[in-house]
Amino acid sequence: MTHIPSTTRGAPEHVAIIMDGNGRWAGRRGLPRTEGHRRGIEPARMVVRYCAEHGVKVLTLFAFSSENWKRPQAEVGTLMDLFIRSMSKEVPDLIEKGIRLNFIGERQAFSQKLQKAMAKAEADTADNQRMDLFVAVGYGGRWDITQAALSLAEDIAAGRVEAANVTPEHLRKHISTAAMPDPDLLIRTGGEQRISNFLLWQMAYTELYFTPILWPDMQSADMDQAFEFFASRSRRFGHIDEQLNRQERA
Repeated sequence: MTHIPSTTRGAPEHVAIIMDGNGRWAGRRGLPRTEGHRRGIEPARMVVRYCAEHGVKVLTLFAFSSENWKRPQAEVGTLMDLFIRSMSKEVPDLIEKGIRLNFIGERQAFSQKLQKAMAKAEADTADNQRMDLFVAVGYGGRWDITQAALSLAEDIAAGRVEAANVTPEHLRKHISTAAMPDPDLLIRTGGEQRISNFLLWQMAYTELYFTPILWPDMQSADMDQAFEFFASRSRRFGHIDEQLNRQERA
C-alpha cells in the first residue's frame, strides 16, 4: 500500500527561516546596516533555543546567500567577521544543548580561515543528536540543483546510473540537504513574500509563513504564531482529505 504523508497538527519536523530585515531595521533607526546584522544575532539564538525546546528535529537558517556577495565590500566584511566570532561563542552552547551544526553552500568562496572555522564547528558538534542546525552560507537554490545535476551526470558517465532510469530521487541524493527531511515550514521575516532562491528543490510542499516583523525584532511570541499557523494547515501532498483521514484511522 502506498504511504501517504501524515497531516501535521503539532510542531513541524523541519523549520527553515529567511532572516530578513536587518538592514531596514538599522536604517529606520539611523544606524549603519552592520548594526542591524549585529542585532540579528540574538533572535538567531532565540529561534535555535525555541525550536529545540519544541521538538523540532531540523532547523535551517539562511545566513548568507550567493547573491549577498554583490553587497558593499565593507558590509560583507563585517558579516564575515560576525560569522567567525559568533561561531566561537555559540559552539559551546550548542554542545551543551545537544545541537549538531552543519553548513550548506559553496564554502570554497570563503576565506581559508572561515572554512577552517566552519569545519571545526561541525567536528566539535558532530556527536550531538537533539537537533540538527543547518546554516546556509554562500548558498543558492539554483547552485544547489546545478551541483546536484553535475554529480548525477558523473554517476551516469561512470555507469553507476542508467540515464534512461533517472528519477527525481536520483537527483535528490546529490542535493546538499539529502540527509534531512524537506522543510515543513518556511518562516520569512521582513515583509517580503518570496523565497529568494532558498531551498528551491526542497520546498515543493513547504508551508510558507510571511511576517512583516523585521528580523532583529523577532521574539518567541512571533514563533508561537508561526507554529500556530502551521498547526492549522491541512497538508495533503496531492491527496484528498478522505485518503488522509483513512490513514490516520489505520
